[in-house]
Amino acid sequence: MLLQTKYFGEVECPEEHLLRFDRGLFGFEEEKEFFLLPFQGGEGSLLCFQSARTPQLAFVAMNPFSLKPDYAPVLTVEELHALQVERSEDLCFYALCVVRSPVADSTVNLRCPVAVNDRTGLAMQVILETEKYHMRHRLSEFSQGEGEAPC
Repeated sequence: MLLQTKYFGEVECPEEHLLRFDRGLFGFEEEKEFFLLPFQGGEGSLLCFQSARTPQLAFVAMNPFSLKPDYAPVLTVEELHALQVERSEDLCFYALCVVRSPVADSTVNLRCPVAVNDRTGLAMQVILETEKYHMRHRLSEFSQGEGEAPC
């Protein structure tokens, strides 16, 4: 499938890589299909959820485990059932980002990750039932070294 994208221009995306969100993303419930595209140089940790329907709709996302290796999202039984898995560990997770300048001021939402069943292509944004994670973690919280942001 030839896809017009916000960040990458026109790209070829195999239909089998299409992710289906039965409920859409929060605030974009009408958008049900996305492709997960990697940013060049992001080493697989910096990605983009690109709408399959709306070329200018794309969300920057990160692999939360690259920021916080002990990240441990736990979904409800209903969410696991909807995603056709038995355990949260059977899913891939992505944290949506708000990109700012400087990059260290950007934030990631660890409280409301996108969970993906990479075997079926089913995906869902969830709200974790824990106070451990917040909706606006600054990237600077996850510094790799003195003054160094992970991006």
